Amino acid sequence: MKPVICFGEALIDFLNVDVQQQDKLSIKSYRQFPGGAPANAAVAVAKLGGKAHFVGQVGKDAFGDFLITSMCEYGVDVSFTYQHPTAPTALAFVMLDKDNDRSFSFYRDNSADVIFSANQIDSAWFTNKSIFHFCSNTLTTQLITESTQQAIKIAKQHSALLCFDVNLRHNLWAEGYANKERVQTFIMQADVLKFSAEELEYLADGFTAKYIQACIANGCKLLVITDGGSTVRYITPYGDYRCEPPVVEVADTTGGGDGFIGALLFMLSLIDNFDLTLQDELLLKNIINFACGCGGIAVSEQGAFPAFAQFEQALHTFNAQQSNVSQHFTNLIELL
Repeated sequence: MKPVICFGEALIDFLNVDVQQQDKLSIKSYRQFPGGAPANAAVAVAKLGGKAHFVGQVGKDAFGDFLITSMCEYGVDVSFTYQHPTAPTALAFVMLDKDNDRSFSFYRDNSADVIFSANQIDSAWFTNKSIFHFCSNTLTTQLITESTQQAIKIAKQHSALLCFDVNLRHNLWAEGYANKERVQTFIMQADVLKFSAEELEYLADGFTAKYIQACIANGCKLLVITDGGSTVRYITPYGDYRCEPPVVEVADTTGGGDGFIGALLFMLSLIDNFDLTLQDELLLKNIINFACGCGGIAVSEQGAFPAFAQFEQALHTFNAQQSNVSQHFTNLIELL
């Protein structure tokens, strides 16, 4: 089993859980959850029994302590998680609409995660068979972009599989929208890419088919496009496929994509030969279906970390519930 190194931000999600009327005011109540896309992915991997590491930086404050304790509780290795002595932990306020879909307000100006410097990157993070996972939230400033690039450089030196969940949050960028050119630079370095349909449309400038072809031609081996509860599309050098995610009652979409990518990372960590897996259409289909199932679990409860608690059971029941499961996938399950 390969270690999965999730690099980037861990932050506090203050989730709007209800609204109470007081005099003439509507007062919103918020519940504190641990979050941050790479931290969520690490927890998902750990809950499935994988070797998950979170690499990043939080503040030496009550929020930072809470995040580190929470990741430890869920089995994530935080040996390479730093606490900055003065910079605060990043915060996000998550508002839910009538359909329980989310919008974010971030408090991340010079927070500990964005001032993570390149000299904090250590080759000891990596083995020769690790997976390095990151998101675009470590590209929003020049300093954290340089740190991300340095981490990728060292990961490549150790032959790590690179996974990039694009995960655009436009309001984290000073201009109010993501820098396409900067994001493209990192897209073209990844072995595994995950886009939402909206992110792909933004980056491709309307030329989606041509853009996907360019990603594959440039070395991407697995490109996944999610679209909320709609069809998931996944493309490899060997084919273009689709699968349907499960229909679930949505409580909070905050960890849906992270649950999906965490489950995918876990499955990839079990595989010795990635290229052979990509050529096995049935095996790949089962892996993507499993990731979709975990994404469905993630959105059925509030918060991300707590919602992943059911992943372990989902893994053990998945094989029995599937028909025509490839022998390769059965072998993977038996490794646990």
